[in-house]
This record gives sequence, C-alpha cells and structure tokens, in this order.
Amino acid sequence: MAGNGAGKGAEQAAFAVVAKLRSAGFHAYYAGGCVRDLLLGHEPADFDVATDAQPEVVLNLFPRTFAVGAHFGVVLVASGEGGRENVTEVATFRSDGAYSDGRRPDEVSFSGSAEEDVQRRDFTINGMLMDPLLLAHPLQLAKPGDMAGAVLDFVGGRSDLAGGLVRAIGDPHTRFTEDKLRMLRAVRFAARFGFDIEPATAGAIRAQASEIVLVSKERIRDELTRMLTEGRARRAFDLLNATGLLHWVLPEIERMQGVEQPPQYHPEGDVWIHTLLLLEKLDAGCTPALAWGALLHDVGKPATFRRAPERIRFDGHVEVGVKITEEICGRLRFSNEDTAQIVSLVENHMRFGDVEKMKDSTLKRFFRLPRFDEHLALHRLDCLSSHGGLELYDFAQERYESMPPDTVRPVLLVTGRDLMAAGYRPGKTFKEMLRTTEDAQLEGHIHTREEGLTLVRERFPLTG
Repeated sequence: MAGNGAGKGAEQAAFAVVAKLRSAGFHAYYAGGCVRDLLLGHEPADFDVATDAQPEVVLNLFPRTFAVGAHFGVVLVASGEGGRENVTEVATFRSDGAYSDGRRPDEVSFSGSAEEDVQRRDFTINGMLMDPLLLAHPLQLAKPGDMAGAVLDFVGGRSDLAGGLVRAIGDPHTRFTEDKLRMLRAVRFAARFGFDIEPATAGAIRAQASEIVLVSKERIRDELTRMLTEGRARRAFDLLNATGLLHWVLPEIERMQGVEQPPQYHPEGDVWIHTLLLLEKLDAGCTPALAWGALLHDVGKPATFRRAPERIRFDGHVEVGVKITEEICGRLRFSNEDTAQIVSLVENHMRFGDVEKMKDSTLKRFFRLPRFDEHLALHRLDCLSSHGGLELYDFAQERYESMPPDTVRPVLLVTGRDLMAAGYRPGKTFKEMLRTTEDAQLEGHIHTREEGLTLVRERFPLTG
C-alpha cells in the first residue's frame, strides 16, 4: 500500500462507525477520496463515512461526537484513547440547494438515497462509495484485489480511474458554479495522480477561470500549497497555465513566460522553463516554504529584464523579487512566520555565488539564517535546473555541516555592558563597535574579552 496515509487505526475506527450504523438499521459506506485511494492502491489520508442516518441520530448513537457541520449533515465521531484518538467524518446523504456564495449550499435536503447523494459531489473519481462489510479483510487496509462487489459506483468513477481522467459529476459548469475552488482541485487531482482533465471539464474551467478570484485567498493558498508539496508541482503548474487559472491566481508567475535568460548561465531556456524545472524536482512532502521559495525565487526577473551589450541582465531582480514575494504572501494571507522564511529564500538565493570568497565572519552569519538547510536545498535545485554545476553547493554544504554550532553562533566576548563599563556610551557607533568585535571573534582574531576591548580602543578611541 503506497503513501503515508491515515493507517490501520483510522480505517478500523471508520469500520466500527459503519458497523454500528448498520446494526442500528441504517445504510452506511466509506465515501469519497478514501474509496478512490483504496482502488488506486494508495493509503488514504482519512476515512469518511456517508449514511442515511440524520445528524441527530449520529450524535445520539455515538458517545463522543462533534456537530461541526450538522446543518450540512456532517458530524465528527471520535474514538480511541491514550493519545491514539481517531476522528471519522460522518455525512448524511443529502441534495444541495443553490450555492449563492460559490462555496457552500444555501440549504440542504437530507436524503435516503446514496445515488442521489453522490450526484452533488465534485468528480467521478471522488464520487464512489464502498461497503466495508463486503471486503475480504474488513479490519485491515483494503487492497484493490479485495474489493470485488464492495464498490457502489453510480457516476462512472471506476472507469475514469482506469482511464486516468478527472471528470466533473454531471454538468461541469454547474459543479464549478457551486464551488469555484473545485477548478483548482481538478488541477491538483490531475497532477497528483498523473491524470488528464476530461475535455468538457477542462473547457468549463477555462470558461470560468476568472471566477476563481471569488474564492477566499486562504483557500486558494492552501490548494496551491498542496500542489507544490505533493511531488507533482510541475504538472500542476503546467495545468494551471493550460486552463487559464494561473493568470488569475498568480499572474506574477505567468509573466515569466518568454522572458529570455543568458544561455551561458541558463541553457535550459526562459524563466518559466527554469522555474518549472525546479518545481519538477520538489519532493513530495517538502516544506511549504521551500516549495514557495522555489516558485518565487526568480519572480523579480520579468520586471528587470534588460538586453545589455554583453549579455541579458536582470539587475536588481532580487530586490524586486522580495517586494513581489511580500505582496504575494500578503495577498494569500500567509502567516508572518511563513512569509519571513519565503522572503528570506528569495532574498538570499543569489548569495551562494560568493560563498567561496566570503570571510569566515560573513559565511558564519550566512549560516545563521533560520532553516539554512532550506537555503541549501533551494540553491541545489536552482543549479540542477540551470547549468548543473554543484561546486558552490558542495562547498557550502561541507562547511555548514563541518562547522561546530558554537563557532557559528558563539557566546559574545564583548557585549554592550562591557563597552559601557569601558567608558563608551550608546550612540550611533555603538552597534558598529559590537559588529567589529563580533566579526573579529568569528574570524578568530580575538579570543578574550580584553582582546576585544583593546580592538575597540584602537578602532574607536575615546575622546574627551
């Protein structure tokens, strides 16, 4: 079973929910993505249950429940103890009314029909149900060969899984009008599984792409982050571009297309191709900051392109890229912590060009950047996606890993208190004095507080 999913405990918890609902006289099935993943031989991230039992019944039938979306027929059922709690989402069969906000139905009608329920779901591959009581080995993660007769497929999901297609259930224009985020989800599923988007579904996305701006920025950010970190980022961004969605969610990335680069440094092609090559090398499960750093590291190049006599130049592209990255992170409502790291990756990615020439003090300060391993990883991706040379990466990695932490960030020999005790008063040169002594310490030129104070007296003699 491939993947890092919910595990046996989660399926056993979901199976127990289904069994209890069935023993109480209700229909109940595994539903949605877990069925899809089991049929593909992947371990599901979670297990959801669909039933004809209404929310108040579910709330009363199980001892530990949370009515997080009872108005929409969704109840969470908790089980387990001792730090091994599993939570199963249980949804009542329903049909949806109009979606006036492009996200949730204004009202729902509970239904007794599983076939009616799946018609409201997004894609055929996510619209199948499974009866776990019919599985050959119901209390262990199912395998594709164990599932004969256990799957209820009213929408052609198995056929589309076999054909590698992401197809909207019913009329795709209606599905995307109901919840516009489904357009991004179609891209993500197609990228994740290596599928194509069925032509009518893709056409509906192109027709409605401009309406993605009506979705909350947080939901867009989260969907894009999943695309970037699921191991198929290049495919996802190719599809975003092909469907017209890229223009509306990240126009700054679309502007990379056709922006030439100097062939002696970038034989791979323009800025867009270079960025896609980085995305192609992102591993599944990489950190979101690294993924966004890879996407945005050259975002300042389109605005700074210049064809100089000697070669194409992008003077100031880092500074411009930092400003654009800050704007994107603000627009997509990234946290301050995530924004700081993504901006830092963009801001520092060109510094590796000087890494062999840096003084020890400069190099050590470089290594002090938070999560420096992500800076190293981005530089490696950048090199492998252009000229291919890893000499600077190898040098930086070796020095970074070989330097003892207490030499990179040592206890300071000279502090502000020491300077004041020596007769200096805080002022405009105070910070410069501290920097001078710290640099000397990092370089190995001073080894004691007295040596540091002697250096200060030489460089910054007391007056009066």
